[in-house]
Amino acid sequence: MDFVFEQVKKVLVLGPHPDDMEFGCMGTVLKLLSKGVEVHLAVFSMCEKSIPAGFAPGSIKKELLEVASSLKLPLENIHLFDYEVREFPKYRQEILEDMVALGKKISPDLVFIPSSTDIHQDHQTIHEEGKRAYKFNMILGYEMPWNNFNFHADLFVKLGEDQVARKIELINFYKSQKHRTYSSDDFPSFSYANQRYSSEN
Repeated sequence: MDFVFEQVKKVLVLGPHPDDMEFGCMGTVLKLLSKGVEVHLAVFSMCEKSIPAGFAPGSIKKELLEVASSLKLPLENIHLFDYEVREFPKYRQEILEDMVALGKKISPDLVFIPSSTDIHQDHQTIHEEGKRAYKFNMILGYEMPWNNFNFHADLFVKLGEDQVARKIELINFYKSQKHRTYSSDDFPSFSYANQRYSSEN
């Protein structure tokens, strides 16, 4: 349903954590970038508590910035916050205020947020506050299969084989997260992605 994006010139992606955009909607972001759309990324935690043994502090942030560099996103389009991972509900109001300020600064045509059915507490907070902050914008949700008990999609974006391959390449920048089940090539989302064409919701 690419017609949805025909009038979109500026996009804001809300990622609770550094790799959420890559897993949730990177194929769609790649498609928008190929059309000349200006993409901004806001990430609300650098996930220091989630850095595994053997990786230096700041590793996930470094990986995120490597992805941004690979995408040729200007540094001024990357908006980083440092809320404590898995503790977002405690900071709901502060997060909302950051979102509102960001919206005034960017004036996005479209905002991507985690889906309404995502059970992760940080993702839920970004979803709920994102709806409040951007209620006068077009909003689309992206899903993480491992965080949802059901699947419901109102919109699919058809991706080319090259966009799927590029999405997987960018996910693999996160070496510090390769121990996670959902980062494995055997995880179902990767199996679907390896089909000739894929869709993101």
